[in-house]
Amino acid sequence: MEQIEDKKQVAVLIDSDNISARYAASIFNEIENYGYASFRRIYGNWSGKSNGWKEQVLLENSITPVQQFSYTTGKNSTDMAMVIDAMDILYSGKVDGFCLVTSDSDFTRLAMRLREENMYVIGMGESKTPMALTKACNKFIHLNLINKQVGDVETMSAISGQKKGSKAAEEEHTSAVTPLSQIEDAMISIINDNENKGKITYLGELGSRLNDRFTDFDVRNYGYTKLMVFLKDTCPRLFLYQLDSAWAVGLNDQLDREKLEQEIRVFIQKNGGQVDNLSLIYEEIHKKHSSFDIKDYGYSRLSSFLRSIRSLSVSGNSVSIREKK
Repeated sequence: MEQIEDKKQVAVLIDSDNISARYAASIFNEIENYGYASFRRIYGNWSGKSNGWKEQVLLENSITPVQQFSYTTGKNSTDMAMVIDAMDILYSGKVDGFCLVTSDSDFTRLAMRLREENMYVIGMGESKTPMALTKACNKFIHLNLINKQVGDVETMSAISGQKKGSKAAEEEHTSAVTPLSQIEDAMISIINDNENKGKITYLGELGSRLNDRFTDFDVRNYGYTKLMVFLKDTCPRLFLYQLDSAWAVGLNDQLDREKLEQEIRVFIQKNGGQVDNLSLIYEEIHKKHSSFDIKDYGYSRLSSFLRSIRSLSVSGNSVSIREKK
């Protein structure tokens, strides 16, 4: 069994003004994946509203409350107290990382400063958290998306709120997370990079590199618990295959390049040997092959791909059949 001394020491600092007590269990369950919460502090004005952080919740999770009075109406003095404590803990040299539990973008600079000191910074907050803070952390976890209890409440809310439209509610709910299209494009880029180096892309490596690239990447944000199931359901351009006891990821059989070039030439010939709008070619290909993506062939633009075809001549937004000499 791993000893506490061998685990990463993490300081968990909670902004009670912005985080509800219903996330308490989720916060510390998540921290166990990164290390041991050696500091557990929560900041707020306990003489007023505490966002549900009652004595029982604090005792159950061994959280030390830090009283911070609101000296001026409308001013959040909790932020300053939390920042001061974070810097004190940093220079004590007792921790390997910090967990800032807040949805307040005012802590963005603190997260950046801690990373400058080679601290691993985990952020936790709701999906309303501004992108600046999520990107400033090494890892950001959307508590409302991974918390089962809260998820159930929000699901019921979305169902009962059909007057607003369930689709709109879902889009609002996930608007802060990285779009699936970006995730899929990143995976294809990683697989292509590995293929160019003659390497196989294993599922574990893919998950690790996605976490490095997107600070908020977590399959639970999209309603899944396993990366494998997430890939099968949301990424039609990828497929999984087993090598010995490990799973690897590859690109689905794409349209053969030679066949693709032939289809392009035929389309141009049907249009009198010249097409003055490259988007027409893209639309024609996509009509026949819905999963077509020029990036799968190693190009970022269709025009660059067309220029690589010797039988074609590209000028601006026009392409024509090159005359044989």
